[in-house]
Amino acid sequence: MNANIEKALAAANDTRALWIGAGVSDRVADLFKEQFPAMPAVIVADTTTWQVLGEKVSRLFSAAGIIQESPFIFDNDDLYAEYGFVEQLTASLSNHTAIPVAVGSGTINDLAKLSAYQADRRYMCVATAASMDGYTAFGASITADGAKQTFGCPAPQACLADTDIIRKAPPQMTASGYADLFAKVTAGADWILADALQVEAIDKRAWSVVQDGLPGALSDPEGIAAGSEQAIGKLIEGLILGGFAMQATQSSRPASGAEHQFSHLWNMEHFLNHGEHVSHGFQVSIGTIAVTAFYEQVLQTDLSELDVEKACRLWPDRDESDARALKLFEGTDFPLIGVQETGAKYIPADELREQLQLLKSNWAEIRSRLRSQLLPLSELRRRLERVGAPVEPEQIGLSRSRLREAFVRAQYIRRRYTVLDLAVRTGYLDTWLDQLFGADGIWEIK
Repeated sequence: MNANIEKALAAANDTRALWIGAGVSDRVADLFKEQFPAMPAVIVADTTTWQVLGEKVSRLFSAAGIIQESPFIFDNDDLYAEYGFVEQLTASLSNHTAIPVAVGSGTINDLAKLSAYQADRRYMCVATAASMDGYTAFGASITADGAKQTFGCPAPQACLADTDIIRKAPPQMTASGYADLFAKVTAGADWILADALQVEAIDKRAWSVVQDGLPGALSDPEGIAAGSEQAIGKLIEGLILGGFAMQATQSSRPASGAEHQFSHLWNMEHFLNHGEHVSHGFQVSIGTIAVTAFYEQVLQTDLSELDVEKACRLWPDRDESDARALKLFEGTDFPLIGVQETGAKYIPADELREQLQLLKSNWAEIRSRLRSQLLPLSELRRRLERVGAPVEPEQIGLSRSRLREAFVRAQYIRRRYTVLDLAVRTGYLDTWLDQLFGADGIWEIK
């Protein structure tokens, strides 16, 4: 076990074992018996992941004398992390005491995670793709009542990732995971902002778990695209480490910023591309591109010259803020989310004045920290293109107008402080968006 994983396991609240490597699925029964001695198992998969690895796991469990309930296999054509599927699995788990073994990637893992929690038991995860960072994360991201929500529930007690299996996953899944890992760059920038403005201090341990190995894990897009065992191993390790950091903080802050708010918004709006759901990683790819481009506008602005009093004069009072939020989401499935989330982070004008003065006085240092964290937009685009992730909104069926709207709407759906809140509170949001979407902007709307 390498030092990064040892450090992450030491920080984790829920996960007690992580096995990563070529061929480790051959020892899956050993891991289960180590973590859940004398307990029965039930494999949870979909029709594809059952064929990829689930059937093998079942066979190895039988050979090792592990008692199994009949596998629970989702056979839906368009399975996604929706609460109705959680209810189906939870109902099945209520009929026995077996430990769920989730064999799959993001959707299967989140469904099994929340269902296991509702059935009052732990679970084990067997990864089949490097497609997202939620394997070892605290909480499950599930769509319920029309809104993408994070339900609090423990991460798996044990996780196994066989790189021989993962490197053979469909290329778009690996590209999706690479994009989700790249989002930790902009998420880190947002945390730097929140820390510098005394909104939310950086947890040094969680920061280290996510950020220390990030440059290396993102450094070889060519190897990722080619299915290199070493590159894929670094990718899945980076994704799983992000989950450990979320366990340690009981929050997605270490791995999620404004770029994820774009994805959550589009899910809530039931965004489809030619009638199909766009993967989380591909949504986040566009979100990360958008936020990086936005940050470049921020960093070109001398906020040491910010007119703090003007910003405070333009700042709405609480009633006006609530009215704007209600108007923005009028007619949606989630009419109150803007009031709830912006209300949770709303500050009165006198507190805003103090916060903006802190920004103004320390802008040189803050800008330096952000520049050290972020990659140039051109390099981000190059690497994402190389692995096959989308870099233009049209590639996922998103218009430029809708992308611009997302900069406004995404700020309202989460209480987390990000660069979008900086833009709103300084009064620069429209200025920076005009530079991106106006004449000669990278996404000029004609």
